[in-house]
Amino acid sequence: MKLAAIDIGSNAVRCQISSVLHHQERNIFKRVEYLRYPIKFGEDVFTSGIISTAKEERFTKFLHALKLLMEVHDVSHYMICATSAMRQAHNAPDIINRVHEKLGMKINVIDGQTEAELINKVIYNLLDEKNYLHIDVGGGSTEFNVYIGREKVASQSFEMGSIRYQVGSKNDEIWMAMKEWVKDNARKCHVSRAIGTGGNINKIYEMAGKMAGKPIFRKQIEEIVTQLEGLSMDEKISVLLLNPDRADVIVPAARIYLSAMKWARIESMLVPTVGLKDGILQALYEKHYTRSQPISADFENK
Repeated sequence: MKLAAIDIGSNAVRCQISSVLHHQERNIFKRVEYLRYPIKFGEDVFTSGIISTAKEERFTKFLHALKLLMEVHDVSHYMICATSAMRQAHNAPDIINRVHEKLGMKINVIDGQTEAELINKVIYNLLDEKNYLHIDVGGGSTEFNVYIGREKVASQSFEMGSIRYQVGSKNDEIWMAMKEWVKDNARKCHVSRAIGTGGNINKIYEMAGKMAGKPIFRKQIEEIVTQLEGLSMDEKISVLLLNPDRADVIVPAARIYLSAMKWARIESMLVPTVGLKDGILQALYEKHYTRSQPISADFENK
């Protein structure tokens, strides 16, 4: 059995196809294919409010390619979720309708709370009895979750992400609201460690040379940011071998992670390299192969 998750973010579109394996009463999602296409919808939406015709055309071609790939892999079920940029784009409903008419693929535009709930499906299994602040920074939004003893006690989504920060859409009012929320909720729960998810923190974790399962410290993130700020765009690409769409947003994303850690008075972070796509796969599995209540029965192509 194979499942597929397609995550339409503000910076890129990601698709993961996984086989579901069963071992000693555990379900394991084994990655078969993973593709990431840097569409950067947020670059358009957070400045003009719409997705350009050129990007819509490339996006539709990429979805068509994914549809064919899923057919080749004989995928049983798939789900497509779009986040912040699609939420805000004035022409998103028209694009979604055209995609459905042309390809028969249904795009679900999810709100920040649902995005956090999906990610929570995989984060939960990684927790111990400590208190954690989960920070997920995307291109257009940031989600915070506070866990006490593996139970989520607070959650909030803010329309502030790496691309908004990078293109100058850093709203001071939202920034202050983020700061107050983290201080009020993380400090009163005495969180001792952060969990970071998102492509940029994954890359920073890799650059720090950390072994899987080991924490990265705030000072180490700051050192990498200092290194990155001392390089030109060309040097980030040719010396550090960053993808162009990663090179221009990695520092803004890091600033959000670092600020949240500072507000919460946290010095270390776990980086489990999971995200929305993993939560989508888990939700699909629960809907079709367990008795668990799915987040939404509409989250799928019919």
